[in-house]
Amino acid sequence: MSDIENTLKVILDQVLQLGSRVNTFNTNTALLGSIPELDSMAVVNLITSLEEHFGFVIHDDDIHADIFTTLGTLQAFVRQKQGL
Repeated sequence: MSDIENTLKVILDQVLQLGSRVNTFNTNTALLGSIPELDSMAVVNLITSLEEHFGFVIHDDDIHADIFTTLGTLQAFVRQKQGL
């Protein structure tokens, strides 16, 4: 498990209040449409948290639903924004 994956789990828990459920997440865990807490308002809060934690800016045209398909797709997006 990568540091980014662990950090994303912490951020998801903080934003969505998932408790111990987040400990079972892996790169294939479905997010958008599968976690009831991840609604449109939560996506906005999640984006803000990602920007604050990782220190990059997410522009409106960067945001697509497929980024939030799984924990793995979200991790890939963060890596791309960091230039990794």
